[in-house]
Amino acid sequence: MAVYLWEGTSSSGKKVRGQMDAISEQYVFNALRARHIAPNIKKIKRKDSSFQREIKIPGLGHKVKTKDIVVFTRQFATMIDAGLPIVQGLEILAKQHANPAMRSMLVGVKEHVSTGGTFADALAKYPRHFDDLFVNMVAAGETGGILDIILERLADYLEKMDKLKRQVKTAMIYPAVVVAAAAIVTSILLIFVIPTFAELFKDFGAALPAPTRLVIAISDFMVAYGHIIFVTLGLLFYFFRRFIRTEQGKAIMHPIILKLPIFGDIVRKVAVARLGRTLGTMLSSGVPILEALSICGRTAGNKVVEQEIADARVSISEGKSISQPLENSDIFPPMVVSMIAVGESTGALDAMLQKVADFYDDEVNNAVTGMKQLIEPIMIFVLGALVGGLVIAMYLPIFKLGTVI
Repeated sequence: MAVYLWEGTSSSGKKVRGQMDAISEQYVFNALRARHIAPNIKKIKRKDSSFQREIKIPGLGHKVKTKDIVVFTRQFATMIDAGLPIVQGLEILAKQHANPAMRSMLVGVKEHVSTGGTFADALAKYPRHFDDLFVNMVAAGETGGILDIILERLADYLEKMDKLKRQVKTAMIYPAVVVAAAAIVTSILLIFVIPTFAELFKDFGAALPAPTRLVIAISDFMVAYGHIIFVTLGLLFYFFRRFIRTEQGKAIMHPIILKLPIFGDIVRKVAVARLGRTLGTMLSSGVPILEALSICGRTAGNKVVEQEIADARVSISEGKSISQPLENSDIFPPMVVSMIAVGESTGALDAMLQKVADFYDDEVNNAVTGMKQLIEPIMIFVLGALVGGLVIAMYLPIFKLGTVI
């Protein structure tokens, strides 16, 4: 036997840790579950082991895409359903995969399983590609003897979540690209074009119009201090990105994001869709609800939503319903709370959550489309007014030239 270090979440929602004499990681995992502790499988490791939580694939790890994971999951589900042993299935998929990074990772998973480890334990060594949800569902599938069914559900889940993620990226990237284009065009005009006009107007022989003087002053400032401005803005952007990734930054920014016009509504709908899809998939796969809520909280992506889920988890642990703490929530609409309550009372919570997720997937798509239709004319108007204003300001002295002569 060996000594294993472990971390997990108690039934009351507290983080707990300790060590245990056991023959394997799976033994520790099962023992903790028997004690009503939701174990973090990535945190279970031998005390004297220097094995890293994630096996790095030098220069290749970042190339494993969601599409690769989805295809692997579906193919492996088919192999398991056909009665093929796990090790043999992994070996076949590793040999035939075109992506070297994915192939190397599958070889590592196969080697871990062939030495006596569970498939879930092997996947947990690659948290970058297989998150808590994936690992815990696979563990539930192995325990219940329905691994092929679980893998099919995971493949469906990953495809739908990837689609949702792409919709959100579209919502964020489009206005950012337009704003960046406007900033670049304006900077080029102020730094390279306006100074040429300013040279022409030096011997104009009359006072320049106020708009022209203002534009030339801004241009002179940009030429003199433009490099300082760009470096300062770059540093501010860099440190802001680092700040919002900290716990303190998330606690400050996430409530603000939810209150933003248009975009805040999209974030709220994404949160509801993600919770419905994740929780529904885990419950239908046999993962205990407290453990499922714990994982949903960690993958919520927003501190406000995470707190709402934590409150729901506490309510469940006290014997109450999951819908009660959501009734006063600003995140989950009354319709969603009512559907969850009906799902709980009828014993079909997983199916009801999937319906909620499907509905809000469509809502997100409609919201993104509506936002693009609204932002596009606004951005075009702003860009046109900005560039047009600069051009008119520089042509005003030419219009006045006849009077001067």
